[in-house]
Amino acid sequence: MNLTVFDTSGKQVGSYEIDPAELAPKINRQLLHDAVVMYQANLRQGTFRTKSRAEVAGTTKKMYRQKGTGNARAGSKRSGVRRGGGHIFAKRPRDFGFRMPRKALQSATRMALAARLADDEVKLIDSLSFDSPKTSAMAATLASLGVAGQTVLVSPAEHDGNLWKSARNISGVSVTPVAELNALSILQPRTIVMTTAAIDAFREEVKRRQTSSRTRVARKQGGRSAARNRGAEAASPAGEV
Repeated sequence: MNLTVFDTSGKQVGSYEIDPAELAPKINRQLLHDAVVMYQANLRQGTFRTKSRAEVAGTTKKMYRQKGTGNARAGSKRSGVRRGGGHIFAKRPRDFGFRMPRKALQSATRMALAARLADDEVKLIDSLSFDSPKTSAMAATLASLGVAGQTVLVSPAEHDGNLWKSARNISGVSVTPVAELNALSILQPRTIVMTTAAIDAFREEVKRRQTSSRTRVARKQGGRSAARNRGAEAASPAGEV
């Protein structure tokens, strides 16, 4: 597929060819869901706490006698079914965080960007840099790209302090370098604005990991073959080739 490359004024300055299957041959929606749930769970503080019936203020005296009033039996005024009583299942601070395998998260990141590319939700810009922080210039750039008022992820190739400061006061806009992208940051906004250098860096990292993975597999298979050959030589009678 060919993506249009824009400049900061919104004019078309070229095209960029990329195949989403290069990043991820298939999209595993269950893996994307699990990754997003993990990132959101890790963001939870888990500092809530409520009082049980043993912790709320109140007397322990029996409210009224057991029989003869016509009411249901009642002992404590601090019971959870009464106003001012404690919570029946009181909440306690807890940690919701958990971790998924590293390779699964890396694969989810690639799938997320491939899905956004396939849905034509990624806009490419030739370069995005500022000599000094300028929020108005950043807002004008987003307006020229047609994404003003939307939730936007801006992803440069490397961290740029001026770019981050120019976008931090714009509602719904976040800036994340390509090396820090994950499935949640890619899937959360409505539109992604990436520089051509950023998507090039992403593709290079994907190729590097694929090459490294193939090398590890080849080494493992070579080690197994060598072990089988040594075993066959040890089992063969003397004088046989």
